[in-house]
Amino acid sequence: MTIEKALAIAEEKDLDLVEVAPNAKPPVCRLMDYGKYLYEKQKRERESRKAQKQIEIKELRLRPKTDDHDVNVVISKIRKFAKDGAKTRIRVRFRGREIVHFDVASDLLKRVAEEVADVTEVEQRPTMDGRSMIMLLAPKT
Repeated sequence: MTIEKALAIAEEKDLDLVEVAPNAKPPVCRLMDYGKYLYEKQKRERESRKAQKQIEIKELRLRPKTDDHDVNVVISKIRKFAKDGAKTRIRVRFRGREIVHFDVASDLLKRVAEEVADVTEVEQRPTMDGRSMIMLLAPKT
């Protein structure tokens, strides 16, 4: 069918002539209400975004000199976050000359990871990021 004939049919039915497969021989076209099509497409995308679950990342900050009781509070918060399904980023921040003793921070992060191993798994091992050491924990599935 010629383009002119297809356009005449589309105009007669008050629809749009939309090229569906331009690379096909001959090209494939379709009669449709293009505005309605775009509206329904946006509506489907909005619905699919609503259905998605956003993964939350909670962050807890420590220092190398953090006391045992405060570390226990952090551990209980990690357990709560894991129960809610959120990932947890633990950041040990160094100030001044503390950065020389990064082994203290890595021991602290290992201790935290061992304490919460029943509800979380280590997604990212402790790594240095500027003046802080970061570890990422994800809830067990």
